[in-house]
Amino acid sequence: MTQSATDQPFRCGHVAIVGRPNVGKSTLLNGLVGQALSITSSKAQTTRHRILGIRTQPEGAPQPAQLIFIDSPGYQTKSHQALNRVLNKTSLQVAAESDLVVMVCDAGSGWTAADQQLLDRIDPKLPIILALNKADKLADASRMMPLLQKLGQLQRFDEIVPISALKGKQLDLLAELCAARLPPGEAIYGPDELTDRSERFLAAELIRERLFRLLGDELPYETTVVIDQYSEEPSPSHAGGFRRIAATIFVNRESQRPIVLGKGGEGIKRIASEARQAMEHLFDAKVFLEVFVKVKTGWADTEQSLKAYGYE
Repeated sequence: MTQSATDQPFRCGHVAIVGRPNVGKSTLLNGLVGQALSITSSKAQTTRHRILGIRTQPEGAPQPAQLIFIDSPGYQTKSHQALNRVLNKTSLQVAAESDLVVMVCDAGSGWTAADQQLLDRIDPKLPIILALNKADKLADASRMMPLLQKLGQLQRFDEIVPISALKGKQLDLLAELCAARLPPGEAIYGPDELTDRSERFLAAELIRERLFRLLGDELPYETTVVIDQYSEEPSPSHAGGFRRIAATIFVNRESQRPIVLGKGGEGIKRIASEARQAMEHLFDAKVFLEVFVKVKTGWADTEQSLKAYGYE
């Protein structure tokens, strides 16, 4: 076993990030790994897949470790739709298969019945750190103490840490608390790796992020993105090469197609342009992107049809 200069054994393990929708789980993952791997928006259930982000703390750090964070879909208390059932299943599986759970709670709204329902579904044998996100938004800091006392009485959390995922406050502390609870072991991934997801997968996610951010409440929930073509080519003008990508946005009804296209096709042009810029930043490469919109009625109606679109 590798021993560090601080005489701390190197640790490695999986850390599940769970919580109800819109509490900041994806923003937290991105902040912990220092890269925008998991897409974010104000729309519930933006995250639909398990997204793995890797943070490696090298030898010489107070606690050398490789933390394999796994973002998960927000846990829905209403799961009558097939998509919600699949996402809830993924969220609970992520927790069950990890060494440690970071449960994210919105400090502003406090501890809710939905938070308690998710907590009750997590194996009591698993260590849990509660991250009280958006703590910086509390107008009156004195509101934090009663909340901390209430949460402490639950006796389920190893640690309770107020954080701001968006501003990066106390994220290093959260990472250190997580690292200390991981089992000793060698790193699974290389020191420069940030995720196990392919660029093809990340390209689809970046297009979906722009859909949610630009269309907001207009966007139908039953929308997904499929990459039809993806190729890498050398580029004489860019060391990172060139990516040629074609993607299709699927909506559930014909009436939803004009919402995505926009007047005169301006909507889809802006979605493609912003997604392309995000890809070039993340991939460090030039990107040529084509995006189409098609209708696929019932694609999200059953768990079997969801599997065909990559939902676990």
